[in-house]
Amino acid sequence: MTSSPAATRLSSLRAILFDLDGVLTPTAEVHMQAWSRLFTPYLRERGIEQDYCDDDYFTYIDGRPRYDGVRALLASRGITLPEGLPEDAPGRETVCGLGNRKNSAFNETLAEVGVAPYPGSLALLEAAVTVGVEVAVVTSSRNGVAVLVAAGLRDRFDVVVDGLLAAERRIPGKPEPDTYLYAAELLGLPASACAVVEDAPSGVAAGRAGAFGLVVGVNRGVGADTLLAQGADVVVDDVAELIPFLPLSAGAVGPTTSTS
Repeated sequence: MTSSPAATRLSSLRAILFDLDGVLTPTAEVHMQAWSRLFTPYLRERGIEQDYCDDDYFTYIDGRPRYDGVRALLASRGITLPEGLPEDAPGRETVCGLGNRKNSAFNETLAEVGVAPYPGSLALLEAAVTVGVEVAVVTSSRNGVAVLVAAGLRDRFDVVVDGLLAAERRIPGKPEPDTYLYAAELLGLPASACAVVEDAPSGVAAGRAGAFGLVVGVNRGVGADTLLAQGADVVVDDVAELIPFLPLSAGAVGPTTSTS
């Protein structure tokens, strides 16, 4: 990693767009527990022989908008449910109902275990802000702001593109690049001036599809080979590894080019 030519591109970029769960905070673990709390009993009640497991999370759910994850997991078991409405009660057997049941499980788990930022991620964030690099959060989670508040990070970001905003603006979620492109637009920057930092294969694929200046994969368990195959330019185990590649100051990089 320290000799990666790709990583050196960070020194010429103007912004870092962070995924949240699994990149800034270990809430991916909370999400994994919540999805298991949903699907382990649900599949057994349906009489499905193939139990839910962590591989299902990485393959069908990680990084995707919540209802897309429900739909993809159900499809993997040959189950089709009515779509329902976002207002569906968690007890309804619809895609939206199950998604809302998962959200309830997530909030319960978050309240039980709490959340704190990864030390290395916090170090990179603080170093980037110090040298004048713009930062934003791009997450599929509809709980993005709540997680940032719980982790004490909300005041670090002027731009947060989460699942609620994406739904409100009808912006396609990952693996489409649109949420990342929207964050860059809000910062007044082209994609080529921004780095994307992602732990999910779908998020890495979004960064590659958006032609961002650098796509960093963070290996939190999915595997470096998988992230590279989805289009990561470089893979790290700890995002603090990127600190030496930051520009010395914002003035050390090229001028901002607005996309508006």
